[in-house]
Amino acid sequence: MDEDIILDFQHITKTFPGVVALNDVSFQVRLGEIHGLCGENGAGKSTLMKILSGVYPHGEYEGKIFYSGIELKLEGSAIHQAGEEGIAIVYQELTLVPGMTVGENIFLGKEPVERGSINWDRVYSDTQKILDEFHLDIHPQDVVKNLGVGKMQMTEIAKALSENAKVLILDEPTSALSEAEVFQLMEILRTLKQHGVTCIYITHKIEEFFLIADSVTVLRDGKVVTTQQAKDLDSQKLVKYMVGREMKERFPKGDRIPGEVIFEVTDLRAEDPNKGREVLKGVSFNLRKGEILGIAGLMGSGRTELVMTLFGEYGKITQGTIKLEGQKVNIKNGNDAMKKGISLVPEDRKRHGLVLSQSILKNISLPNLERFASFLRINTDAELVESLKYAKELAIKTPNLFVTAESLSGGNQQKVVIAKWLMSGPKILIMDDPTRGVDVGAKFEIYKLMNKLAEKGISIIMISSDLQEVLGMSDRVMVMCHGRSNGTLSIADATQERIMALATGIA
Repeated sequence: MDEDIILDFQHITKTFPGVVALNDVSFQVRLGEIHGLCGENGAGKSTLMKILSGVYPHGEYEGKIFYSGIELKLEGSAIHQAGEEGIAIVYQELTLVPGMTVGENIFLGKEPVERGSINWDRVYSDTQKILDEFHLDIHPQDVVKNLGVGKMQMTEIAKALSENAKVLILDEPTSALSEAEVFQLMEILRTLKQHGVTCIYITHKIEEFFLIADSVTVLRDGKVVTTQQAKDLDSQKLVKYMVGREMKERFPKGDRIPGEVIFEVTDLRAEDPNKGREVLKGVSFNLRKGEILGIAGLMGSGRTELVMTLFGEYGKITQGTIKLEGQKVNIKNGNDAMKKGISLVPEDRKRHGLVLSQSILKNISLPNLERFASFLRINTDAELVESLKYAKELAIKTPNLFVTAESLSGGNQQKVVIAKWLMSGPKILIMDDPTRGVDVGAKFEIYKLMNKLAEKGISIIMISSDLQEVLGMSDRVMVMCHGRSNGTLSIADATQERIMALATGIA
């Protein structure tokens, strides 16, 4: 075997009940390269990486993996064994313990013990060294649940880097990162490459492959379509390999004319319920019927805090007014918001959007059970028919609605979250980073759905970290900076430069 080949996947096949996740997958990864792995949701990327990292041990799949020329057989405590072999993975969905500190998470299971007890000073000093080495702006004693998703993601990456990995797998590492954090991650990967670390890089952000990858393997429907040098590819070729067809436009054209103002927020101020500090420091905007209002801003600008507060599930409002259809409203919680016609597709679908152990059917119907209830029982036939309607409308890829939500790919999980809120018949649909961790084909379907909903008169508030998405889908853009609304632009006047000027406080 070529000594430059560190990983050789040979005829890997993995099946689940009713689904062939991987079908005779074969390709090679060279030592010290950054190897891109791409494909639509459900293409098999994450399943393959779970095999490599020991989640699915030897014997639960067909085929062979050779690691530095020797067959890799991860058995027994396979995940631990993978770590000992120098294989580390950062999952798309975070695996941190929310109630623990950054330092506790990074050293979980490998705490330094002296004289029979954990040396906490060393835990935090060693954590600080790792954070400093990679220029990560996180404090070792921060409790993870109090961090934003972006900083949680960087903590997860720091945890993997602390294990001196020979092979580092990154599954959607930038889905919640700001542009500055993405640039920082790219610099970290270039440094690791110089030290001989091999990286397998999974992302739905096509442009990132051309920034960082040496070669790219494309999976479609569990099969390898191609492996090529990144320099021999371009965005159009890559998308065509992924979806099996050309996509000439990234953002579908809508046909809507926004109507009268339906929702008004004036000088809204709110405190963090845990820390008591002010997170919203004066936010004002309005939303029209059938409009898509984009909300832009840097990580930490208060975008998610704003929509969670509007939904009644975050901040303690200290000042300001909220009006719905001209009437002042006081939204106490999410159930109250739903009754008033406001629904929220949250930023973190696994923490706030789904009950992963429950079926797709139960997840879709959960907030809507009252409509199926009569005489102390649920009309399960009506529940199934209505849920099937929304599952079909959103093209959720699943053998049936009785499989668990955790068995779905990230994009299909997101569709389940959207489906349950559409069933509630909202007047206002808030979507916080709705295409995070979603492939290019599924993004296009979500964009078409958003246009369709707006054309029906549903008003949409969309937060996005992707400025091209904001510009491609919005009728207007409200920009936040340090907890304040710093201006609203019509889409005709909005550019990336003007949005960034408002987001950074220059304008």
